[in-house]
Amino acid sequence: MHYLQLGRTGLRVSRLCLGTMNFGPETTEPDSFKIMDRALELGINFFDTADVYGWKKGEGITEQIIGRWWAQGGGRREKTVIATKLYGEMGDWPNTGRLSALWIRRACEGSLRRLQTDYIDLYQMHHVDRNAPWDEIWEAMETLVRQGKVLYVGSSNFAAWHIVQANEAARRRNFLGLVSEQSKYSLLDRMIELEVLPACQAYGVGVIPWSPLAGGKLAGGARGAKEGRRSKDWVQKNLAQFLPQIEKFEELCAELGEKPADVAVAWTLRHPAVTAPIIGPRTMEQLNGAMRTLELKLSDDVVKKLDAIFPGPGGPAPEAYSW
Repeated sequence: MHYLQLGRTGLRVSRLCLGTMNFGPETTEPDSFKIMDRALELGINFFDTADVYGWKKGEGITEQIIGRWWAQGGGRREKTVIATKLYGEMGDWPNTGRLSALWIRRACEGSLRRLQTDYIDLYQMHHVDRNAPWDEIWEAMETLVRQGKVLYVGSSNFAAWHIVQANEAARRRNFLGLVSEQSKYSLLDRMIELEVLPACQAYGVGVIPWSPLAGGKLAGGARGAKEGRRSKDWVQKNLAQFLPQIEKFEELCAELGEKPADVAVAWTLRHPAVTAPIIGPRTMEQLNGAMRTLELKLSDDVVKKLDAIFPGPGGPAPEAYSW
């Protein structure tokens, strides 16, 4: 396993991040335990979750599963760099979601309780809250850091100007600010190349791509899938508009003798702003198979062919849309 510092921090994380969104809804607790044990065996020390995962409002099912796995001991907690998220609604009463100082405090306490730990390595804002002033957000986060309940703060689904605004506000307070951004990024979703990736590089913010397989569409044989996310009706309906591209992509992968999923994830690893794409294995087989991505080096010629199949926005702004 290869390790890289997360953004401008001294924290070293694995080049693959274990996504846990399937734990509970798609993967049983015993199988989730086995997958997490195997991840540590493979050297993956970076796990991502969220308070809303498990998709039963207010229950935090996935965090609970991770907490019970840690409770087994054996150094599991000490070996894991955990990234969890807040923002989503965890109840039906006011102030049970988003980024008020009140909810930041309560959400953190809830995650700590479910995870059965006394600190969160990376606490990520799942979305921007335009109604919460940055001074309010940072004061709440600073308090959690002083209390030792949070070590680093990250964002998810932020626009470039949100990242700039957040870190400039943190700078004025002599606070570290955002050290990571979790963005949707894949061969089929390259919008962040315009401004988010350049902003992250400029501010030393490590990028953690989510859905590097575009909801399973780049995993190979997506049409007619019977299990996992690829079998969902919305994925199958969405697939039709991309089918010509995906067929060309799968033909290229066949020529290379590589699995489409491995090529797709390896492609995200090429960008210098990317720290660790999130892989979300539903089964042990999927986890073990994902290790090939770390060995796969895509030549410039192959990258050009991928660009021809999946043209991005044309590079960073403003050159992408101006002279």
